[in-house]
Amino acid sequence: MAAEAGDIDYEKHPSGIIPTLQNIVSTVDLKTSLDLKKIALHARNAEYNPKRFAAVIMRIREPKTTALVFGSGKMVVTGAKSVELAKLAGRKYARIIQKLDNPAKFADFKVQNIVASCDVKFAIRLEGLAYAHGEHSSYEPELFPGLIYKMFAPKVVLLIFVSGKIVLTGAKTQDEIYEAFETIYPVLSEFRKT
Repeated sequence: MAAEAGDIDYEKHPSGIIPTLQNIVSTVDLKTSLDLKKIALHARNAEYNPKRFAAVIMRIREPKTTALVFGSGKMVVTGAKSVELAKLAGRKYARIIQKLDNPAKFADFKVQNIVASCDVKFAIRLEGLAYAHGEHSSYEPELFPGLIYKMFAPKVVLLIFVSGKIVLTGAKTQDEIYEAFETIYPVLSEFRKT
């Protein structure tokens, strides 16, 4: 969702950049134990290999997501691009399981992780940033090309690349993503490569 210059709320996004949500990981409790073999045999787009993984892997096209359904009735939904779509996907998976004669409910929906990304459109001096913010930073270019920046409030981890590309992860809400980015943006500007 690349916002047009006129669409940006500069109160909320002083940098003028809005990180794009890439993946929402959420959990749902179906409030019933499940026969995974039966689900795998009767549901479309479901795979189950108990030797490899103790859950049925289900996929739907709209919204394009994957669910891990456990025998305990717990379910993890990944791949949604917004919290609303994650909730909708969770409801669709619960409905599929209900239709296979399970007394499944849609309960305790909770966002566990949000991943977002953006581009500040300028190169960043990672060595300088790592040196100045040592307590937050881990930068080992031989192991990984990005600087790993652990923010304490909000509790978000940022992967910062020389190119100016940023990945934010670990947030529980969209606002935490935005707050983390607006907190780091002036720091990135300070270490802009000229």
